[in-house]
Amino acid sequence: MNKIALHWKILIGMGLGILFGFLFTLIPKGGQLISDYIKPFGTIFINLLKLIAIPLILASLIKGISDLKDISKLSQMGGRTIIIYLITTLTAVSIGLVLVNVIQPGKSISVETRNELVEAYATDTQAKQQAASKQKKSGPLQALVDVVPSNIFLAASNNRNMLQVIFFALFFGIGMILLPEKKVEPVKKFIDSFNTIILKLIDLIMRSAPYGVFALLAALVVEAPSLELFKALALYAITLLLGLGAMILVYIIIVRIVTKRKTAFFMRGIAPAQLLAFSTSSSAATLPVTMECVEENLGVDEEVASFVLPIGATINMDGTSVYQGVAAVFIAQAFGLDLSLSAQLGIVLTATLASIGTAAVPSAGIVMLVIVLAQAGIPEAGLALIFAIDRPLDMCRTIVNVTGDAAVSMIVGKSIGKLKKSQGQ
Repeated sequence: MNKIALHWKILIGMGLGILFGFLFTLIPKGGQLISDYIKPFGTIFINLLKLIAIPLILASLIKGISDLKDISKLSQMGGRTIIIYLITTLTAVSIGLVLVNVIQPGKSISVETRNELVEAYATDTQAKQQAASKQKKSGPLQALVDVVPSNIFLAASNNRNMLQVIFFALFFGIGMILLPEKKVEPVKKFIDSFNTIILKLIDLIMRSAPYGVFALLAALVVEAPSLELFKALALYAITLLLGLGAMILVYIIIVRIVTKRKTAFFMRGIAPAQLLAFSTSSSAATLPVTMECVEENLGVDEEVASFVLPIGATINMDGTSVYQGVAAVFIAQAFGLDLSLSAQLGIVLTATLASIGTAAVPSAGIVMLVIVLAQAGIPEAGLALIFAIDRPLDMCRTIVNVTGDAAVSMIVGKSIGKLKKSQGQ
């Protein structure tokens, strides 16, 4: 078993989890048994990944920045990273809008089905609306204020405060660069050792990944909504999946053109992170594996990976961007609304900004979607139309998020001469 590659182990775990969950749906109270005795192990696995996320960001970012030894290198890398992330995000929203306007999945939803979904998921919709209303009431620069923590220990206590942790790590690393090397040497040695320990912990956690994804997928199967609802939303799901697939194709093309790396090399290298992203629905939880894949499999220098990937896991949500474009117009179509070109351009802008502020945790995109809907004048109650199928689609969106982070890290690495030559490229 040890000779089998990690991504194959994860894939086997996923397959067995789906099969196990399906079999238990045929047994009286089988779903309850899964929820009580199998799902907790999946939750523990995700908690372990979340546990290591913030220490990893702190260690890797501070180490990555301090290794630069020159503030000009930081500004060079940072500028390129942000620009590329913004371009891919705009591309993602645009792809989503084009597909949803061409396919028009919302027009396939009958009035009866629409009313049934709205009624069934009314409670969930209200909860997301309340969460989004807090953000809408904030001032125009509140997002900027929220980036700067007043207490780093308080910020580090919640994975939703990833941007604040990144800010502190960047600030701390810059301070180390600006001081004489001899004065910061003890701190640097500590950070290097701390980073090594974190990487070892990640290795230990990942040994349990096949079992964790088994538990997660088994629970997902038994908790899934009725098949009838899935059928009603099939065209919406297909539209979104086509958009996500198109975005991955964009990454492949860019990587091929810029880095000259083969498609098989790129996809094989990032496969373990993609599978884990699918299982956890969390870019942040997948971050440790993404970093390992990018450095060891794709040949990106640690200096680049430790800077680009933590930022990407927080602000580069291309899968979420595709989803927000498709979902917003789908809901509008379902309610019989015709969106003008200006309204859809507003969706592009709002979805781009919203995706940047979306927490790297499961289903966080729904909260930001409320803001996108409000901006476009689309009934927020329409959220209920997509709740039934959102969980499996969220898993697919996370694959795109993680793949995008890996692609950008390769592009940035190539642009500054920090992409190693690898066999099979």
